[in-house]
Amino acid sequence: MGIPGLSNQNNGQKWLGITEPISLAGPTEEDVIKSHELEKYLQGVGLYESQQEAVGREEVLGRLDQIVKIWVKTISRAKGFNEQLVHEANAKIFTFGSYRLGVHGPGADIDTLCVGPRHATREEDFFGELQKMLSEMEEVTELHPVPDAHVPVMKFKFNGVSVDLLYARLALWVIPEDLDVSQESILQNVDEQTVLSLNGCRVTDQVLRLVPNIQNFRTTLRCMRFWAKRRGVYSNVAGFLGGINLALLVGRICQLYPNALPNMLVSRFFRVYTQWRWPNPVMLCAIEEGSLGLSVWDPRRNPKDKYHLMPIITPAYPCMNSTYNVTTSTLLIMSEEFKRGTEICEAMEASKADWDTLFEPYPFFEAHKNYLQIDITAENPDDLRQWKGWVESRLRQLTLKIERYTYGMLQCHPHPGEFSDKSRSFHQCYFMGLQRKQGIPVNEGEQFDIRLTVEDWKNSVNAYTSWKPGMEIHVSHVKRRNIPNFIFPGGIRPKATGENKRSSKLRVSGQSQPEKSQGGKAAVLGADDTRKRKRLEDNNNSRISKSSLSPPNREVHEDRTLISATSSCSMKFDDSEVNSMGDQKSLKPCLKSAGEIPSGDSVPNGSAMHNKQSVAPDTSNTKEDERLAIEQIMSGPYEAHQALAQEPDELEEDLGYRNQVNDNGGSVKSNNFDSPNSKFTVAEEQVISKETICSTHSFSNGGLEELEPAELTAPLLCRIPAPVPQRKPLIRLNFTSLGKAVDKSS
Repeated sequence: MGIPGLSNQNNGQKWLGITEPISLAGPTEEDVIKSHELEKYLQGVGLYESQQEAVGREEVLGRLDQIVKIWVKTISRAKGFNEQLVHEANAKIFTFGSYRLGVHGPGADIDTLCVGPRHATREEDFFGELQKMLSEMEEVTELHPVPDAHVPVMKFKFNGVSVDLLYARLALWVIPEDLDVSQESILQNVDEQTVLSLNGCRVTDQVLRLVPNIQNFRTTLRCMRFWAKRRGVYSNVAGFLGGINLALLVGRICQLYPNALPNMLVSRFFRVYTQWRWPNPVMLCAIEEGSLGLSVWDPRRNPKDKYHLMPIITPAYPCMNSTYNVTTSTLLIMSEEFKRGTEICEAMEASKADWDTLFEPYPFFEAHKNYLQIDITAENPDDLRQWKGWVESRLRQLTLKIERYTYGMLQCHPHPGEFSDKSRSFHQCYFMGLQRKQGIPVNEGEQFDIRLTVEDWKNSVNAYTSWKPGMEIHVSHVKRRNIPNFIFPGGIRPKATGENKRSSKLRVSGQSQPEKSQGGKAAVLGADDTRKRKRLEDNNNSRISKSSLSPPNREVHEDRTLISATSSCSMKFDDSEVNSMGDQKSLKPCLKSAGEIPSGDSVPNGSAMHNKQSVAPDTSNTKEDERLAIEQIMSGPYEAHQALAQEPDELEEDLGYRNQVNDNGGSVKSNNFDSPNSKFTVAEEQVISKETICSTHSFSNGGLEELEPAELTAPLLCRIPAPVPQRKPLIRLNFTSLGKAVDKSS
């Protein structure tokens, strides 16, 4: 069986991927030096585990493999198998994810898969007997089974090492010790949970086969994972990039620049994906139909695939979109970060920036003036762990609802992390920045009323079938200046007028990176600097869209708007606050070229590693050549594919916990728009009169504004009402002062 991504050039040379590489150029002396500096930097920030920890992980995996072998023999004997079959009974542990890719860091969990025979069931044996065996072991702590998840998992710590254990039940009576999970035949006659559980191992192994240099791939992937975490775009569940998404993106860059070192690969990562026209898919190999009839990603056949905004396709059958959770808002945020990375890498090439600049943490709690704070509580640690997992799986739905019900004019920026107030028992909270879409004019009296949207989302969360007393959720509007102190390191709020540390790290044309002025606004590059950089770009035939190193849409603005004493339930914006999406061009779907599909034939007996090539002259030594090459690799047969508006039933689905939604929610179901039987869809939006009544009742709570029903006291003109039936108010975003709005409505 050949390697799916291995193709031939006309001259007989081989490459990995579905198109020719953009450049075969080898590293320069400067690339060698800078790549060494990058590896040293990554070691300095603690991304590599110690030898002692590495040995400890191997011991845990070896012990776990012994345990599952004992387990399968135990259940075989209990089911009445004779001693010969009991002796032959076997189970095997595989790894996947960051550990299998070789990019895990200190303290990271190990993603593992237990493969068992057909008579070892998931419900009774894996979550029954094996769970019992683990619970009785002293080495095992914090055991948390999640049998109802979309991909059932058992989470625990073994000798202090975090382990996520999945289970795949194959249609085999005996599991061979040399089992190859990458073979398609392993998927025959298995259930959906097994296909999904096997997918992690199959994808990870395939990625390692499809990159030309594994060591360069690993170093680059470590770098990009660190960058994504520092810039707040590392979280698949929040709609950003997860580990496998980044692995596929980095793997494609390695294919396009097979002889490049990590320094150049990082730079080209940002350059390529800054120019990438989503929803053109990123793929490491051709999508194979397979022989088992499993559904694969194909927007030409599958209507749901047409709604994917940022498709990054897994390389193992059945090929799937790994970035299903991406929303309009999160795609724009990631696109901004790609632009920023391109700018900084270009400055680094001119020795006017360093790695500290690229990895500077994103100031999330300074970037917006308005936030939603979602607090959850439970009565004990186990309940909080379950409640937390459920709520996190639903946060994306809140973003989708707000985007839909404000016609995309209000955008959400979810924080990928979580916070805990130590003064409260069993508490977690999450934050979402709220910003107005760039380019929408601000009209007098214009408002966004999302209160019903928030309440509907809360109702869907409260429909959790495993809900227990004490599981509570509370959503509040909080201004930037009233962000609680417990979210800051040490509980100390940083000074808003402090000088930006980045100014000492990045120097462009002899001047420092934009830093916050005493007034709190971010300064931009001077006109002289801009002209100098423009001349430099023109000389390099650059056609890549440029923006300042601190994009306007990510600027930090000082909060100058006071909370109205008569309307603490409203969020008011002024022109200084409209910091969303900067000067970035809107990401319009491409109708002419929408996919990467190989034109070459696969090689039957190709090696997993691409053949060592002599360093060829770089025929793509200008940005213009690269731009044209990138355009070329985005052409393919998916010409009809464009990302459509969110599909009507998208808000009724939840991939992580679809089996946990209560279809018989009683009174909750009657007003739960997330119910599968709900008829509230985009296609059935109701037209609402512009003269919508909004609440002005005050709920003052130290800057935290309750999103609960308020008494109607003064009619306000709502020019952009949420397209939902007006039953009772929840939260309103106001773009002018309350006084002006009241005067106009009177």
